[in-house]
Amino acid sequence: MEKVDLVSIIQFTNEHKSAIKTLNEEWLQLYFKIEDEDAKVLSDPQRYIIDQGGSIYYALLGDVIVGTVSLIKKDAFTYELSKMAVSSLHQGLGIGQKLLEHAILQAEFMQLKTLVLYSNRKLKSALHLYKKHGFIEVPMGATNYERADIKMEKNLS
Repeated sequence: MEKVDLVSIIQFTNEHKSAIKTLNEEWLQLYFKIEDEDAKVLSDPQRYIIDQGGSIYYALLGDVIVGTVSLIKKDAFTYELSKMAVSSLHQGLGIGQKLLEHAILQAEFMQLKTLVLYSNRKLKSALHLYKKHGFIEVPMGATNYERADIKMEKNLS
């Protein structure tokens, strides 16, 4: 049995509220910087994600949160795949793929039409994962993140 098989996906709880911030700050500080929008959303995910109709999921290995992904509501049929991060100690084990697959299944269950995401071209592993799961590059449009230089979307309908 592989380590990823021991990972379960759970929904956001106040008990694990700080995990989304800790995991995202780790990779942001490694590759970019923490922008104002990051600081706002990560400091109060209940207010800026959950209360706006979104969802946050965690990858749980034993009793440790090792990854996270969010679905942020844009409109009734479009959500943004966002705040995806896996602990540096647990990367390369398929946990990001498991989180992404869970988020896509949830979006399909919710009968969404489109998932969008913003990323950066230097995150080659992430972009490969998104393409593997049917995301395609689309025109950038407006975004709240300086680091974003690519927009991708997946049609679910």
